[in-house]
Amino acid sequence: MKKALFALLPVAALTLSACGSGGSDSGASNDSRGPITIWYSNNAQEVAWGKKMVAQWNATHSKEKITAQEIPAGKSSEEVIGAAITAGNAPCLILNTAPAAVPGFQKQGGLVPLDDFPDGKKYLQQRVGGRLSQYASPDGKYYQMPWKSNPVMIFYNKELFKKAGLNPEHPKLASYQDFLDTSRKLVAAKAAKAAIWPAPSSEFYQSWFDYYPMFTAQTGKQLVEDGKAQFASADGIKAAQLWKTMYAEGLAPNEKYNGDAFADGKAAMATVGPWAISVYGDKVKWGAVPVPTSDGAAGKGTFSDEKSIGMYTSCKNRGTAWDVMKFATSKDQDGKLLEATGQMPMRTDLTSAYPSYFASHKDYEVFAQQAEHTIEAPNVPNSVEVWQTFRDAYTKAVIFGKGDLGSSLKDAAAKVNKLAQGQ
Repeated sequence: MKKALFALLPVAALTLSACGSGGSDSGASNDSRGPITIWYSNNAQEVAWGKKMVAQWNATHSKEKITAQEIPAGKSSEEVIGAAITAGNAPCLILNTAPAAVPGFQKQGGLVPLDDFPDGKKYLQQRVGGRLSQYASPDGKYYQMPWKSNPVMIFYNKELFKKAGLNPEHPKLASYQDFLDTSRKLVAAKAAKAAIWPAPSSEFYQSWFDYYPMFTAQTGKQLVEDGKAQFASADGIKAAQLWKTMYAEGLAPNEKYNGDAFADGKAAMATVGPWAISVYGDKVKWGAVPVPTSDGAAGKGTFSDEKSIGMYTSCKNRGTAWDVMKFATSKDQDGKLLEATGQMPMRTDLTSAYPSYFASHKDYEVFAQQAEHTIEAPNVPNSVEVWQTFRDAYTKAVIFGKGDLGSSLKDAAAKVNKLAQGQ
């Protein structure tokens, strides 16, 4: 979820104990059972779901009780988790593990491979289906349970579109040219200060909400595949050129907005997932359309904005932790999560699995359809450094228009190739 992803939190000391006594593996058995500790995100809807899930488990497992809490405060949840791994006091499970952080946590020796459990890989395959391979680590193992996604689409403000003389029910946003023409009309009519206003800052994850959705829709590829960067391809450069034009013409500002530009009516569009429905529902008359492609053809995928569940090596009672992981991702609990948060469980054929929910929540159905075609951040060595290298080049060449775009991306791709191969 965008707002919770790598979000800055109030700083506090990490002093909480967990289900392990410190260190990393410490000879723990995958069969051991007993009490465990879990962390979940600080998103209010997820916390409410988590408390009910824990209470339901604890009611029938008196000797394997869960102690649960939100991820402790710190600069970012990823830094808190990394520090807990180092200290040996990470919980058994964290229901807020970002896929891009998994390679780093794995390198620290902090994650348990789930396919080491007898039914591990089978369970993952049955749940996730064809998208599972995107979550494999370079050693072929699975150190995360894909849990919930927020497939990214283009939200648009119907009232601002109408104000600009555009059709609010059938906006022209399918192709890059459509997107540019519509953006120009929105700004020229002064319907909003910006057509769209993604964060123009240089944090590595910001590309997930501007460039990467356009790239995945256009190519159906991850940023890195088979150890090689894909963004300097002709299609990758096309997606970057679209954004470069948006910034050059002032359709997307290159200064940061302190707040939510879409919610505040300063931007007519936003690139977000279904978590935003409950946020914008009462404030904005919104519509949602797929991310555009260069020629307006159906996109080949969209960024998942996914969160996984990780099992951490400081956990002693791994048998219980695995049982809890399966319980928390059961069809029943996934349905409750969907009902509580509107986020899409990472399981196959969502609309058939929960027909009554989607019949009564029509706004979410299009996201469920998109959820079948999500594309993840690549699971490669030096993942964060890979994204930061790309973002630095993108910030300079696209957001601020300095230097030759193609050369900048090709230079960044050469650096990314080395990083993604562990160099």
